[in-house]
Amino acid sequence: MRIRKGDLVKIISGVVAARTPPQEQPARRVLQVLDGGEKVVVEGVNLVYKHVKRGHPKSPQGGRLRLEMPIHSSNVMFVCPSCNAMAKLGMRFSDDGAKERFCKKCNASAGQISPARVAHAAKK
Repeated sequence: MRIRKGDLVKIISGVVAARTPPQEQPARRVLQVLDGGEKVVVEGVNLVYKHVKRGHPKSPQGGRLRLEMPIHSSNVMFVCPSCNAMAKLGMRFSDDGAKERFCKKCNASAGQISPARVAHAAKK
């Protein structure tokens, strides 16, 4: 999948999207990408309580921990930082031969995927 850790996303399907339409939601940050990009952990979404005994590393006194659980990556949509709109991501080779993600609405780069390669550099 093209979503990466640190990207801003909006929830387009599920309980959160049923409560508020995606256009009215705040953009949320991806904390972690799991299972080869199939699942993502988004901050403030799919919160659960985990009951832990005393001596747990995250809560030495014990009690309830509030955790974000993963959701499927098809339920989120990328928010472009340059045009601030929900958009699909594409892949392309830049002029120097590096593979990058780009916003399909405004054509702005969304970060490099792999380093530059001579075979994919633009011929001059």
